[in-house]
Formats: sequence, C-alpha cells, structure tokens
Amino acid sequence: MGEELAGKVAVVTGGGSGLGAALARLFAREGMGIAVLDIDEASAQQVAAGLADELGVPATAACVAAAARHVDAALGGCDVLCANVGVQQFGAIDRLTEDDWQWVLNVNVLGAVRTVREFLPLLRARSGWRRIVLTASSSVVAPSVRMAAYQTSKFAVTGFGETLRAELAGEGIGVTVLFPGGMITRHLESSAAARPADLTATGAGDDDLTAMLAHTPMEEGDVVMPEQALRNLLDDLRADEPYCMTHGSHRPVYERRRSAMDAAFDRMEAS
Repeated sequence: MGEELAGKVAVVTGGGSGLGAALARLFAREGMGIAVLDIDEASAQQVAAGLADELGVPATAACVAAAARHVDAALGGCDVLCANVGVQQFGAIDRLTEDDWQWVLNVNVLGAVRTVREFLPLLRARSGWRRIVLTASSSVVAPSVRMAAYQTSKFAVTGFGETLRAELAGEGIGVTVLFPGGMITRHLESSAAARPADLTATGAGDDDLTAMLAHTPMEEGDVVMPEQALRNLLDDLRADEPYCMTHGSHRPVYERRRSAMDAAFDRMEAS
C-alpha cells in the first residue's frame, strides 16, 4: 500500500483537528503529499507543519476558500479527496430553530458538495488510482433522538456519495462513504466555535445529550481515538469499497432496521 500511494496527494477538509487530522496523518504515513484544509487556518497550518517535520512529506495548509487553486499550485494535483465536513447540533425537533437547520445543512451537506465540485477537476486531471471519501456518521445506520438536524445532513451526505460513486465509476474514481462512530475529539467544541454569532439562539437544551445517551446507550468500544477508528480505511479504499464502518455496537440497530425494510418489500410483493 505504501508503494502504491507514495508520491500521490491527499486533500483533507476539516483537517485541523480530530478525525480530519487523523486522516491527514494516515495518508502522510503512506508517503503522500498532504493538503490540510480547515476554516481554522492556524490549526491547519499546525497539523501540516507537524506532518512535514515528523514524516518528511510535502504538506501545505489553507482555509477552504480558493483551496483547489492553492493545492494545485503547491502540490500539483489531487489523488485522494476527503470531504470531511461536519458540525454537530443537538436539539429536540420541536426546539430546533430555522437557523439550526440551515446552518447544519449548509455546512454538512452543501459543504461536502462544494468540496467535491471544486476538487473534481483536479482528480479528473490525474490518472490511475483516485478516491473520494465522504464523512457521514454511524448515526445514519443507527439514528438516535435529539440529533435530527445532524442526522438528516449525514443521510444526505450518504445519498450524495452513493450517487457520486455511480456517476464517477466509468472514470475510475472510487467513492467511499465513511461512517465514523463516537470519537474522542474536539467536535462539539469546534462546532460551537464555527456557528456564526449572528444566528438566532440554538434550540439545543441541557437535557439533549442525556436523552440521546439514554436512547442509545454507549457500550465498550463505542468511543475511540480517531486513529483507531480509521484502522480499516486504507484497505477499504484499496478495494474500492462503497462503505467503511469504523467502530461501535451499531449492527443490531441496523439489522432491525434492515429487517423492517425487508418486511415492507415482502408486503408489497405479496399484495
């Protein structure tokens, strides 16, 4: 895998911390050049500098605006694009504000769409092994309460990824949807910092996290470090798998949901 990826270029959005920084490190360890993109450009610069110093790979950082031109000029193209976009928003459905919904959908869904739209020309300009990774969430396979805006956005990212995979298959560009579970990151902190100050007050309440955890209790192994969550990603990308599950005890919930869908097909076909 190292020989296959060494010398190629990976672009990671949301790379200034958490899962994004772990993605950047994962590809850097394979000898890839790394572009770390984040709305927090100082954090992106810090991650990029650390990778260059520690692993000796070419690395650059930028804010998201005009990033494709910067990456093309600094690193010469893009072979792997990780559209790792996501802000979290808790809140009961009847309390979520219009601003809550618009902010989350704009960042999580349209942010992923814009990222792909900007970097797809660079991917198409390359040849050989090329991949796009879209970060969804384990909550797509095992939804919980008080997360309607976030989960809706990640369902949309999943649908976008599945459509993108079908449309790019003939060009040899693989698309994988990543479903990370709970991780030890600054996600909640960075989400709060990213919310524009001029929006109306959020509909989140103090009881939202408690209600979510009561509905979907955490088991051992449900919360891990980002590096552990990504342990299978390179193998899945190499095999051009459509989905990558990271960790967590979500299979029983998924199987109940799948059984209910199968039953709906059975009723339809029997009618």
